[in-house]
Amino acid sequence: MPQQTTKLRTASFADLNARTLHDLLKLRIDVFVVEQNCPYPELDGRDVEPGTRHVWLTDGGAPLAYLRILADPDGVARIGRVVVAPAARGGGHAGRLMTAALEVVGNRTCVLEAQSHLVAFYSRHGFTVSGPEYVEDGIPHTPMRRDAIDG
Repeated sequence: MPQQTTKLRTASFADLNARTLHDLLKLRIDVFVVEQNCPYPELDGRDVEPGTRHVWLTDGGAPLAYLRILADPDGVARIGRVVVAPAARGGGHAGRLMTAALEVVGNRTCVLEAQSHLVAFYSRHGFTVSGPEYVEDGIPHTPMRRDAIDG
């Protein structure tokens, strides 16, 4: 079963080797720019920030799924660039990534900009809608938030 052979990885930009960085960026560009037909500046400069954490799943070295966690200036964690390779969709990889990401986030407040058709998915991970739907690059998005956990 493929999920049993997958490995979860987490790294800062400084800890990524060139091949891994290439493969992660290629997955993001293949899906967000090419598949979703959204020409936008995928490389926004935030990947290299010291507080950014890259989280991904591999199978035999190739990335199956990826997301990044940004440290916004107000102390809020921001999850973004959540992506699953087309051939790996339906395998539970996005859920596994979100669980891992929320472990990294811990009890901090966390936000994300969900593609609107995925609001129910993010709701299962404790996120609630925090603002009105908007369209970005022709795709409806919904802001969502998971408040800090007192603890």
